[in-house]
Amino acid sequence: MDMRKRRDAQLAYISDESVFEEQVACRRILQKLNFMDRADFDGIAEVVKELLGKSDNAFINPPFYCDYGKNIETGKNFFANYNCTILDVAKVRIGDNCQFAPNVAIYTAGHPVHPDTRNTLYEYGKEVTVGDNVWLGGNTVVCPGVHIGNNVVIGAGSVVTRDIPDWSVAAGNPCRVIRKITEEDRRKLFRNEEIDEEAWEDILSRIQDEK
Repeated sequence: MDMRKRRDAQLAYISDESVFEEQVACRRILQKLNFMDRADFDGIAEVVKELLGKSDNAFINPPFYCDYGKNIETGKNFFANYNCTILDVAKVRIGDNCQFAPNVAIYTAGHPVHPDTRNTLYEYGKEVTVGDNVWLGGNTVVCPGVHIGNNVVIGAGSVVTRDIPDWSVAAGNPCRVIRKITEEDRRKLFRNEEIDEEAWEDILSRIQDEK
């Protein structure tokens, strides 16, 4: 089995010349994305679509970094803020209406723990999935093999090493569930502050329009 097939099967593999060749096209698109006019929103959206292969209203604020691009699958209305890094050695599946704050990193790539084994240049990639309606706070790191459920908020600075269940607020290093998201959170803005009446009426109207 060649190294690309081993990589795609989530087995131990070495980044040989054939693997690096696959990264060339991605790096050229990233070069275009990361150095284009930051005020050209339509242009950025088009380059993002070129990078990911397909997207439905996805937008990424450059700079952005990844290995392949083609291994990143995003749902509707994906948004990643500045300086996002996704090492997509394995598949990264992201659901609908997900938001990434600045400096979010998703790592599917890893290396053996023992130095003798690691120094042979063998490495691995393990898939990461992010459900629908997920907000990852700034400087969050998601490690290989993690599954984040639907309707989840991950606090800033978290290191997610294990799966996070649906409808959770989680934070910390390592990231742990703090509490469940409930109906009482519906009108919350910041901590115990509620959304003002004018904005709340508009929110209710927008929610109704989406149904």
